[in-house]
Amino acid sequence: MAAANSAAIEQIKSDPDFQRLVRARTRFSTVLTVLILAIYFGFILLIAFAPQWLGQSLAGGVTTIGIPLGVGVIVAAFVLTGLYVRRANSEFDVLTQQLLERHK
Repeated sequence: MAAANSAAIEQIKSDPDFQRLVRARTRFSTVLTVLILAIYFGFILLIAFAPQWLGQSLAGGVTTIGIPLGVGVIVAAFVLTGLYVRRANSEFDVLTQQLLERHK
């Protein structure tokens, strides 16, 4: 049984469609990871090097520039996660299912 599973796994791994799927998924997740890291560390760098600017009031009230930017970091994380989930559910899962059906 284990030998049959091992052979099936090797057959799927060598499939060009599987390799394309892995490359596409890796590329997409890498781009999203770099984006969220740039957003997060950009915000942290602003806190470190421009605290006076972040502390300025918006429209003369008590809300500062840093508050909507901080919320933006959180929203960006949700949006990027949503983009990944949407693409995974619509494209990556379909390709995975096709591969599994073809190699049964």
